[in-house]
Amino acid sequence: MSLAPLLTESAPTDADRAYELIRERLVLLDIRPNEPINDDVVARSLGFGRTPVREALKRLERDRLVVAFPRRGTFATTVDITDLAHISEIRKQLEPLAAARAASSAGAATKLRLTDLAEEISQIAPTDHDNRALLQIDVRVHREIYRASGNPYLEDVLVCQDAHATRIWCLFLDRLPDVASHVREHIPLLHAIIDGDADKAAELTIEHVVGFENAIRALL
Repeated sequence: MSLAPLLTESAPTDADRAYELIRERLVLLDIRPNEPINDDVVARSLGFGRTPVREALKRLERDRLVVAFPRRGTFATTVDITDLAHISEIRKQLEPLAAARAASSAGAATKLRLTDLAEEISQIAPTDHDNRALLQIDVRVHREIYRASGNPYLEDVLVCQDAHATRIWCLFLDRLPDVASHVREHIPLLHAIIDGDADKAAELTIEHVVGFENAIRALL
């Protein structure tokens, strides 16, 4: 039997789209920690049937973003600041690896996409205080770098960990003093990847991850 059909990338299903949309609401705390999640209500709000939403919630449970209790229902997981050390431990090891791989393997189309993203970030003024919009850009950058690494398994791990880090960030979003500068740190990182400088990309990445952790700890 030929393996070719198994290797063809399929179009996103309704469950895939529901997963992405619900995950964004959870990550940005539009669905608050410990809030109950009614699959009927969510399905209607997203315009999907209950089945794809239930499939999405099962995936989100594996990501530790929701938890299901028998006879009680499904809830958004709590955001526990004590998890910061565990999340940072993983990110410090794997984020530089992803950035270095991206620098070593990114093709022309990927580099063009990253160039456009760097240009977009360069338009952010240091005085920009729309922290929610800035946070959404930060998430986009990280996901583009994970994708550019060319390793889908590494990408999956880091997307999940970045989601949990972002939820922690959201708890402190109104108290963080300089989110714009934090996001603008990605400009030299993206250029290091575009230029194929794996060592510099890894170095800038670890500085960024450590800077995030330190900024949160400074507020505790």
